[in-house]
Amino acid sequence: MDLLNTLVDKGLRRELPTREEALAVLATSDDDLLDVVAAAGKVRRHWFGRRVKLNYLVNLKSGLCPEDCSYCSQRLGSDTGILKYTWLKPDEASQAAAAGLAGGAKRVCLVASGRGPTDRDVDRVAGTIKAIKEQNEGVEVCACLGLLSDGQAERLREAGADAYNHNLNTSEGTYADITTTHTYADRVDTVNKAHAAGLSACSGLIAGMGESDEDLVDVVFSLRALDPDSVPVNFLIPVEGTPLAKEWNLTPQRCLRILAMVRFVCPDVEVRIAGGREVHLRTMQPLALNLANSIFLGDYLTTEGQAGKADLEMIADAGFEVEGTGEVTLPEHRATAAAGGCGSHESAGCGSHEDAGCGSVCGSHESSAANEPRTDLVAVRRRGAGTDLAPNA
Repeated sequence: MDLLNTLVDKGLRRELPTREEALAVLATSDDDLLDVVAAAGKVRRHWFGRRVKLNYLVNLKSGLCPEDCSYCSQRLGSDTGILKYTWLKPDEASQAAAAGLAGGAKRVCLVASGRGPTDRDVDRVAGTIKAIKEQNEGVEVCACLGLLSDGQAERLREAGADAYNHNLNTSEGTYADITTTHTYADRVDTVNKAHAAGLSACSGLIAGMGESDEDLVDVVFSLRALDPDSVPVNFLIPVEGTPLAKEWNLTPQRCLRILAMVRFVCPDVEVRIAGGREVHLRTMQPLALNLANSIFLGDYLTTEGQAGKADLEMIADAGFEVEGTGEVTLPEHRATAAAGGCGSHESAGCGSHEDAGCGSVCGSHESSAANEPRTDLVAVRRRGAGTDLAPNA
């Protein structure tokens, strides 16, 4: 297929595809799916080999959020039955992180619900970062605390944070349909603050919220323009009690096409399969490792994930290997730029793009929208952080 040959060539050169090419990936048929995966897999292996980076989530503060994000079980007025607790103490968070690190994770992601941290919250997280790093040599720590105020990113970096996560989630044009208590511009501003402070920026999306192909391409092109080092791809977990609980729009094939499109648009960036892979990729998860080079180990913030042991077996059986703590995740050109402060990457990486317009291939991919709800695969987390039970790692 000429399209795939073109995209592989561009991916190996870090050249941005056109919007029409990105849309065409999403519009490919199931008959062509393995060809799409194989093509994107060439790009993935060129930049990341067969390594899989493991990340581990620690939910520092669960629920009780004043924001109204439609996809989130921790949202304002949520009636989802999730765990609700205030800030974990540094030693509690460190103990939770230790389970993931023992399971092979090299990055710990410290997440807290809420609009954004107060200065006192930043102090709390700084203490947690110190506790984790004192006990685990070489560990990476990523903070995810919501919208940042001036100076907070710098304080987090001084405290030892390596990265900051703040997802765009969806396209600018549809953002107000998902969240009304803050804006798309607010999110972009926080990613830019992380860049400016020298933190490795992590920003991604959520697929499956009823968006069109054009929306998906819009948000991924916007992410490339923001130049994050890692792009988490979440697949909506429709939790009962949230406004999007009835949105079951994804098939395993659709998820693979989305991951392939992200890989072609951001070829040399850490693409992480985040929430929802067990629910929507299901038995196709090993195939997705040919597209993404990073996953979360174990459970998520408020829902359960696949058993950590099963994750490790899946990686080995698929012919991949867990990335060690002594290995550098990013290709040399990006790792070198990141060492000098994020945001210094050249535009040939995940730089700015031209608005090529939609062209004739626009339109949502209707044939992939009929997916049977798998509510049996959605379980509220009842173990790990915030409980007396051992975590899943």
